[in-house]
Amino acid sequence: MAIAKAERLMNLALCLLGARRPLTKRELRASIEAYVEAFGSGEAGAASGGEGATGSAESFSRMFERDKDDLRELGLVIDTVENVDGETAYVARRDSNRLPPLALDAAEATALGLAARVWQQARLAAAASGALQKLHAAGGMPPGAIPEQGGERQLGTLEPHIPAREAAFEPLMLACRDRRPVVFDYRKSNAARSERRQVEPWTLECWRGHWYLAGWDRGRQDERVFRLSRITGPVRSRTGAFSAAVPDQVTVRETVERWAGEGATSTARIKLREGAGYPLRARALATRKLGSGWDELEIPYGHGLDAWLVEFGPDVVVLEPAELRADVIDRLRAVAKG
Repeated sequence: MAIAKAERLMNLALCLLGARRPLTKRELRASIEAYVEAFGSGEAGAASGGEGATGSAESFSRMFERDKDDLRELGLVIDTVENVDGETAYVARRDSNRLPPLALDAAEATALGLAARVWQQARLAAAASGALQKLHAAGGMPPGAIPEQGGERQLGTLEPHIPAREAAFEPLMLACRDRRPVVFDYRKSNAARSERRQVEPWTLECWRGHWYLAGWDRGRQDERVFRLSRITGPVRSRTGAFSAAVPDQVTVRETVERWAGEGATSTARIKLREGAGYPLRARALATRKLGSGWDELEIPYGHGLDAWLVEFGPDVVVLEPAELRADVIDRLRAVAKG
């Protein structure tokens, strides 16, 4: 949602909630700055008459109806009544819009606290922390549910670390929420240059320390998963509706696992430099020292393993099978040509 529209909706909501009596469209138009700037107060136009005044009134009426519907969709209860002069008026009564007391049990509070950790390296880190503190101050969070820097209260002995360093994370998160198409440049692991992608974003998911976006690739007319660290340049939003239906369930993790050879029935042997490739070591079926700064690993082999191995560059050498070795060499050569 654009900042200007969000501010206009907030001002309209506050005006309806703070009014001592129901307000007509005319009174709301004269009271809210965004309406005055766009259409004038309405008084001068009504006095002068003319086609311009009529057009301005109609444009304001359409915007007001959209804003009113948006506020109702967000949960604000707005009553339409008739004032003492017989005019249609609007009011948001406080007793109808008062939230019930919020009380979370320990498990719910801990889950909420962990979810807020996603923002620890994003721009909304302060807002997330402030929201948790307000819940605690209002009595909605049990003691010990909010992590404190250097304090005694903790979420538990082990606390997950969910980084959100990629610049693409926040605009893609907002695009997924608002169902807005996006455009970005994306470089595949075996490509020397980035390619422009037009995507209808569905969901974001973190897997093994990396964020992935699932969505509909308009250029390829198919579902695709993109690793955020391979997005180069800014993410730009586009107007218009989605052209493909959003599935009820998006299997981001399963797709990435297939790329990494998860669930494979065969194995591969690789040489791995000491002190490198810890994700590969975590999946190794067997490991032995080779000396001279190298180890030999036996790892599951499935579709997409070559693309994953290329990411480790000179720290990995494929021993067998021969087809995997050839695929990795081809990918490295493609990158080197760029």
